[in-house]
Order: sequence, then structure tokens, then C-alpha cells
Amino acid sequence: MQQKIVFIGGPGTGKSSVLKQLENKGYKCMPEISREVTIQAQKEGIDQLFLTQPILFSNKLLEGREKQFLEANEASDKVIFFDRGIPSIHAYMRYFNTDFPSEFIEKSKQYKYTKIFQFLPWKEIYTSDNERYETFEQSQLISKFLFNAYNELGYEIINVPFDTVNNRCKFILNSI
Repeated sequence: MQQKIVFIGGPGTGKSSVLKQLENKGYKCMPEISREVTIQAQKEGIDQLFLTQPILFSNKLLEGREKQFLEANEASDKVIFFDRGIPSIHAYMRYFNTDFPSEFIEKSKQYKYTKIFQFLPWKEIYTSDNERYETFEQSQLISKFLFNAYNELGYEIINVPFDTVNNRCKFILNSI
């Protein structure tokens, strides 16, 4: 049976670095798509699409994450890692106190993942950039909303310890 493993956590917690390392080890990995959506919007003259049109941004994320999930179903890989999952979308909308259609919760219930690994905010590695505008304090709060969204859906959440990228990968691989 195929395992679909999701990494959650606020911005700048090390998810993407671990995902890249796992990809280098030969695992199939589905990257975070919000950067893609944000960069495309910036090319179209919208600095922060999520802040100006949160439902449009979230619909684009939902479409992309659903596509990733379905692509994973077609893959022969036994383990596939995702940098965020579908429930992360409504977690962010709750963080921003944005009303959203029930479709987001319905899709979160429809597309089920096998395991959820949470990367907690870690001040020593946190950085911001052109697509990551949140402060460290906001990352901490977002992490709580992410935890709550997945927890409400019945997922057991495994915390990834603060450690080197290599040791974090070992911890995750030993836990699946």
C-alpha cells in the first residue's frame, strides 16, 4: 500500500530542505506549490495574491494540491512526500480569518494522507524572502492553525525534532 506523507509547519521551519534531501535519496516528493502561485501572480502585477484575493489564491492551491494527490495515486512509488497537504489551505484561511467555501473541508476529507509530520518553528533556521513575508512570530501562530486543521480531521501528528537535515530525514524514514 502506498504511503502519502505530509510535512506541515509554519513558514521557514525546514520542510523544503528535508524534502529536497529525501528527493536526493530517490524518494518521490511533491513540492510546495504556493511559491509557484505567488511568483506567477507577481509576474501578473499582484504582489501578494493571498492577501489581496485569498479565495482565488486558495482555489489555485486546492487545484494544484488535488492534482499532486491524483498524480501520486498514479505513481508506482511506495512512499510519496508532500510539502503541505490539502488541509493546509483552510488552516491558512482560518489564520487570516477568511471565510471559505465548504469545498475546502470536503476535499480535505476526501483526499486522505497516511502520516503527518509537523516541523515546529525554529528561530535558528528561520529566514524570510520575497515569497515568505511572515515573521517568525507569525510562523509560530500559523503552526498552531496547521496543527488544529489536521488534528480536527483525525490525523495523528508526529513532531520532527530540531536537528540537522540529514538527521531529520533519518527520523522521518525510521517513523514510516
